[in-house]
Amino acid sequence: MNENRNLKKGVGIHARRFIAYVVLAIVSVLCLFWFYVLFINATRSNGELQSGFTLIPSSHLWENWKNLRNGTLPVWNGMINSLIVSSLSAVLSVYFSTMTAYAIHAYDFKLKKYIYPFILMIMMIPTQVTALGFIKLVSSMKLEDSFIPLIVPAIAAPVTFFYMKQYMESTLPLSLIEAARIDGSGEFRTFNAIVMPLMKPAIAVQMIFTFVSSWNNYFTPALILHDDKKKTLPILIAQLRAADWLKFDMGQVYVMIAFSIFPVIIVYLILSKHIVQGVALGSVKG
Repeated sequence: MNENRNLKKGVGIHARRFIAYVVLAIVSVLCLFWFYVLFINATRSNGELQSGFTLIPSSHLWENWKNLRNGTLPVWNGMINSLIVSSLSAVLSVYFSTMTAYAIHAYDFKLKKYIYPFILMIMMIPTQVTALGFIKLVSSMKLEDSFIPLIVPAIAAPVTFFYMKQYMESTLPLSLIEAARIDGSGEFRTFNAIVMPLMKPAIAVQMIFTFVSSWNNYFTPALILHDDKKKTLPILIAQLRAADWLKFDMGQVYVMIAFSIFPVIIVYLILSKHIVQGVALGSVKG
């Protein structure tokens, strides 16, 4: 009787696991299929793209790249600008958001219970609502065509703060901080030498999210950056797509989009080993 029950249970587990693998395989194929289409289209000429869709790569990749590189848009400048803005935004946002979360998690002070919901309320305010005032402020400070208005505001990231706070509640016991203080560790040393290493999975996850968000950001840079040599890749891609029909080349557009996603893929591969652990622990309030 028990053997039959255990056998049925084992068969049930294997069946569920098989279904889960099939579903995951289908989802993976659907996600990767569009990347495949992008790279296939990057190898085709504008005329071939006009003729219809195919899954077979063509031989115009190098030609499309040469046309793009020899065009009027500073592609390499756009790549460097995007890397500078996205990297600095990710590093500063994650570091200071972690520091803010640590202050609220580890210290007791007046109005503490009001600061946390206040920061979360800021998450509800869309960027578009404050855009006009932001542009006026940037203009009055003469910071147009500068990366400062794109990097410095990224330090105050309520979403990153919220995630770090949730992660700390599940992984950072207050007794550890008290033990470090008893041993004579200063506050900054405790944060940098003890807290930050414990937060590595969460930091990796938020670095990826913040980097990708800043890399794909079109709205704010389009308001601030006017010089072509200062523009980021999303703006240059939009300019390339907005070219008049005599100069429009869809092959160049696909090559530039493929070119623009390589840094994101590299960052993901570097930090991917921490993603599952970071997401799992960050979603659990311990």
